[in-house]
Amino acid sequence: MSKKKMLGSHVKQLLSGVSDHGNEHLLELETDLVQTTILLAEAIEKLGSSFLALHAAVSNQQEEVDLLITYGIAPEASVERLKLIQGDIALHINSAVTSLQFQDLTSQLISRTVQRSVGLREVLSTLGIVGDVIPHDGGNNEIAVLLKEITLRLETQSIELKKLLRKAVNQKHLDSGDIELF
Repeated sequence: MSKKKMLGSHVKQLLSGVSDHGNEHLLELETDLVQTTILLAEAIEKLGSSFLALHAAVSNQQEEVDLLITYGIAPEASVERLKLIQGDIALHINSAVTSLQFQDLTSQLISRTVQRSVGLREVLSTLGIVGDVIPHDGGNNEIAVLLKEITLRLETQSIELKKLLRKAVNQKHLDSGDIELF
């Protein structure tokens, strides 16, 4: 086999290897996405539990208030019990808000992961399309031009993907303060 044929063959093999490794990484991304989705489900479950606990605490407080109204007095035990119940309510509300923030952040991470996966698939497509054009018997100059074209396309795609995904993950739609990750 001549050097020309060997070079074209090696370049095709290289591009095929990059494509294969990229697909392996996509599988890892998908695994991460599944794990993130599981975390989100856990957060939603905790949120539901927190709101049920909040409802129970508010109901207990209402029972105490009803007793005060019924008897027209505020015994010290009732006042202390109301203070404890109010503390429980604050604790459950904080837990619920934290769960809401976690769900929002996790949703944003899932979205970014999907966008990364799509971007990586586009990169692999570029390698496959341009790699198929490389002739086995092409000259060094012809192969060099095609490789340069591949490099430029990949750099452009990478820059576009980085611009799209370089944003921090932020809490949205909550009035309890801001959280920013990454």
